[in-house]
Amino acid sequence: MRQSLDVFAQMLRESRFERDRPVAGLEIELNIVDEHGRPAMRNAQVLAAIAAPDWATELGQFNVEINVQPQELGGDGALRLENDVRARLNHAEDRARSQGGHLVLIGVLPTLREQDVVEGALSANPRYRLLNEQIFAARGEDLHLSIEGVERLDTHADSITPEAACTSVQLHLQVSPEEFAAHWNAAQTIAGPQVALAANSPYLFGRELHRETRIALFEQATDTRPDELKAQGVRPRVWFGERWITTVFDLFEENVRYYPALLPLCEDEDPREELEQGRVPHLHELTLHNGTIYRWNRPVYAVADESPHLRVENRVLPAGPSVVDILANAAFYYGLMAVLPHAERPIWSQMSFSAAEDNLNAAARHGLDARLYWPGVGEVPAAELVLRRLLPMAHEGLARWGVDTAVADRLLGVIEGRCLTGRTGATWQVDKVRALGGERQEALRAMTLEYIERMHGNEPVHTWEV
Repeated sequence: MRQSLDVFAQMLRESRFERDRPVAGLEIELNIVDEHGRPAMRNAQVLAAIAAPDWATELGQFNVEINVQPQELGGDGALRLENDVRARLNHAEDRARSQGGHLVLIGVLPTLREQDVVEGALSANPRYRLLNEQIFAARGEDLHLSIEGVERLDTHADSITPEAACTSVQLHLQVSPEEFAAHWNAAQTIAGPQVALAANSPYLFGRELHRETRIALFEQATDTRPDELKAQGVRPRVWFGERWITTVFDLFEENVRYYPALLPLCEDEDPREELEQGRVPHLHELTLHNGTIYRWNRPVYAVADESPHLRVENRVLPAGPSVVDILANAAFYYGLMAVLPHAERPIWSQMSFSAAEDNLNAAARHGLDARLYWPGVGEVPAAELVLRRLLPMAHEGLARWGVDTAVADRLLGVIEGRCLTGRTGATWQVDKVRALGGERQEALRAMTLEYIERMHGNEPVHTWEV
């Protein structure tokens, strides 16, 4: 890893990177359920039936993931991306149904029970088993999940499988090395508003917790630190960060300095020799290590068509509720990222790093009811911040991307609709369960089945009736 880090530094000095292009890439994680809305441990069978290279396993046997190739957003690109994702999901749903399964876009599956996330539910990929063993060897004790929300969860687990409950959407943005720091800092400032708008994970193991419980769950489920190391201030593997950065190297250097390697896997490639021979090193060990450090905005080094490039991977968003909701969340993010990094007076120079982190935590706990801090307006309700400051900026950013006005208006209109109605995926789930009443598990199951039906209708969640 240290050798790769040295080579990475040399590549940055020599500007050996592909320039940024206005393309957007998506990864979408999904749950598999049976006809009753309960988790189905069938990802191997479902993936075999789908038989497409853009689909892959995820941590749990009730998870799959689709990787959507980077596409340009200009013109009607965002509309074409939406149609492409819907077509792929519809095909996958047809194939999943042949295996007795159905696909669900949701942050945390509401019908998931503690007995569903035991070690035996891990996917067959040996790397997941190794990761599980290494995390628990580092911890030296069982996993303790403690989340205080509307209700309280306090339980223990003997594997990392509870992490599989977290299903998300990851947005990728390719940037040049010179502009990486500004884009990463900007992404950190808007993490709170993103989560407030997109919250879709109010239930875990039958309890109503945070509006976006996935944030706290993910932080705890992959924590390698026993209590003693937490008390000593050792950094967690899922974290927001601790400072604004000045270069992408800051993040990779922190990775090597602060985190021991979890996966002792090495490739034959000698990165220095590759560079000296005029070839592009893949920096396997450095990138593998980076993949075990779960920053909410992660730096990515990758090689495509023998050209190295850098990406910001935005990881704060839950999956769902519908494809149009996912694309609206993406449009909001990409619009802001076309404006904020280029401001004459950067927003991160006007707010503390801890304020951005506090925003994320407040948004995860309270969703659109959170009060968020923003320079120039102080602490205001999330919906007010989005309507007054961020939506106009997102419209401007999509115009800079060259997105057709009608396409931008439709997608950002979904964001506006959520703010005006106060309805997110999380609030719909909670309101529906309360309306159904009766026994909680049965209400969660009935709600999940209705959620799936509405998800396929592809109407934005703020228009869903309870």
